[in-house]
Amino acid sequence: MNPYLPALREETETWAREMGMLDSDETPSAHRAIWTLSQFHAMAVDQLSAWALPDASLTDLRLNHRFNLWALAWDDYFVSAFKRTGDLAGAQAFTARLHAFLPPDPGARLPEPTNAVERGMADLQQRLYPPRLAHWRQGLNRALARYIDAGVQELANSRASRVPDLIEYAQFRRESFAAYTAPYSVELSTGARIPEQIRHSRTFCALLDAFMDYMGLANDIASYRREVHDERDVNNLVIVLQTSLGITVQEAMHAAADLVTARLRHFEHLTQSELAPVAQRAGLNHGERIELEAWLRGACSFLSGLHAWYTGAPRYAPVDGPPAADAERLGRGAVDDLLIPHGRSDSGAAPDGTSTRLVHARL
Repeated sequence: MNPYLPALREETETWAREMGMLDSDETPSAHRAIWTLSQFHAMAVDQLSAWALPDASLTDLRLNHRFNLWALAWDDYFVSAFKRTGDLAGAQAFTARLHAFLPPDPGARLPEPTNAVERGMADLQQRLYPPRLAHWRQGLNRALARYIDAGVQELANSRASRVPDLIEYAQFRRESFAAYTAPYSVELSTGARIPEQIRHSRTFCALLDAFMDYMGLANDIASYRREVHDERDVNNLVIVLQTSLGITVQEAMHAAADLVTARLRHFEHLTQSELAPVAQRAGLNHGERIELEAWLRGACSFLSGLHAWYTGAPRYAPVDGPPAADAERLGRGAVDDLLIPHGRSDSGAAPDGTSTRLVHARL
């Protein structure tokens, strides 16, 4: 846990109110704020930031935290304004306008914000890029563009009741979860750059893929009730597996857990066994190796923090619980059991291996 969490809590409401994301009371106001105060605190985003970035300075923690708040504000606003209404044309117009707030040129003039999402992004564009991190402005903005564009595709899928194919979805989930922004968050919080000599190597790209896959795929298990029951969304790994493999929801839950476990173990294997020879062949000097090790520690903390949030925040484990038919398998403890499966072999398979064999056969 980052020691600056108390300081973060003192200021977290202030920024959300300034951006227009947060209402002053429990009744949503006419200016269409995104959250009530109780909804805001139930998200526990300050804890997410402190869990995921335990070694960040207060300045870097604050920036990452505001970025996390913005991403959730975009998500909840998009659901309320477009997904629940099925307004595809409105979603496309909203997204096209938001692209203007992601300029490649740091000196570009931004439009005047008209809502909380635009206001939050305009503010972040002024703060997220200190001189030491100017090198990744274009990369982060490209990652953000992929994130907001994925929302339109999700809405199109839901409107057409089109469940993505399993192979298609694995790649798409990295975009729809904003996972492509995560390596930049780790770099910002640790102050460590990924050495350019290995950044585009096959091994490190595979490591990044596994790192990003865990985030979104684990989120699909944790947010199954919220997305499928509350939002009627079809863009969820459990639904994708159920449809692609022709299995029950319960079997799909365990198959999803197997995939999450496999991706995490692949990340661990690459980190522990295959990255060192790549670094040696690339000729990394002592300072570059130290930076790489710091970034990897930060990436591990990031995944650990996400898991703590998925299994503990009321956003994913609401007090009133899921519908009765799903309560036993989708309650707080059940989600934790799925994300860290018990009684499994070293291969990550369930005791009888059924769900893993189904997934491998499909792949």
